[in-house]
Amino acid sequence: MAATIRRERVGTTAGHRGQGPTDVDAYTLDTGAGLAVVVWTYGAQLVEVLVPDREGRTGNVVVRLPDLGGYENRAANPYVGSTVGRYCRCVAGGRFRLDGIEYHLDRNDGEHHIHGGDLGFDRYVWAAEAERSGDVLSLRLRLDSPDGDQGYPGALSAEVLYQVSPEGTLTLAYTATTTASTIVGFTNHAYWNLAGTGRIDGHLLALNSTRAVVFDDQLIPLPGPPADITGGPLDHREPKPVGELRLDNCFVLDDPDWAARLHDPASGRTLRVVTDQPAVGVYSADGFAGRRRSGICLETGPMPDAPNRDDYPPVRLDPGETYRHRTVHHFSAH
Repeated sequence: MAATIRRERVGTTAGHRGQGPTDVDAYTLDTGAGLAVVVWTYGAQLVEVLVPDREGRTGNVVVRLPDLGGYENRAANPYVGSTVGRYCRCVAGGRFRLDGIEYHLDRNDGEHHIHGGDLGFDRYVWAAEAERSGDVLSLRLRLDSPDGDQGYPGALSAEVLYQVSPEGTLTLAYTATTTASTIVGFTNHAYWNLAGTGRIDGHLLALNSTRAVVFDDQLIPLPGPPADITGGPLDHREPKPVGELRLDNCFVLDDPDWAARLHDPASGRTLRVVTDQPAVGVYSADGFAGRRRSGICLETGPMPDAPNRDDYPPVRLDPGETYRHRTVHHFSAH
């Protein structure tokens, strides 16, 4: 089957306050070789990832909501499949300092800031352009975030590129530039379920990490280095069942060869994640109202509260620089 790109209208969103009512489109990138993805311009979100199982039967392996209204409803939509920014992790107290100036961000998690704020990237409709180069299909989404958006300094030009290949890879490549010094860190918030339905307890999870961030009861990192998890319940260097383990952790990656592997024994599907980022946030959807443990998030990106931590990799972006983040998802079945 030949590779195809399809576009269709999903509906009209009431819109981000910076945009107003805006049409939302769905783009399907179908490799014709088993892998296809559906991306919406609302939230630049990954709505479906269709991959075959060991018998060649194709199924969607990310949690999706029934319609546009579901994605617009914050109570029903904990960032499902969304592009998250400007800063995808927590920022303690909703504030940080750059060059002696303290900036105050939207506090959308109690006293703290998380996932870019209540009206972050996931609430915008992005401009989209589909591209094809041989067998590789791409969708390029762009957003201009104004100076002061959710409290962030600088006008930010952001881009996310979704790219699929017939070899079974889905690449997400992010870039951004700014007009003033700011902080940046993007991720995608897909909930993976390689079985397609049910709970993820039987999935086997492996993580390339021997250290995890230690959080307080508000999920803000405690002072000091990440904890050594070698030999403990969070040590997933070898695949083991997710089981009933409640995961809402940030794992520091040991090396760039791979970040995570997820395998569903029933379908035979395997997902291998490779990234250039320092950490992966793993969330087992225990707080997902009505769909508890229906998927697992593997959020590659920066460290939590890095804007306030000198001991974490920097997340500062200055004018003239380009932020880059690349994560590749490799799918197979056996």
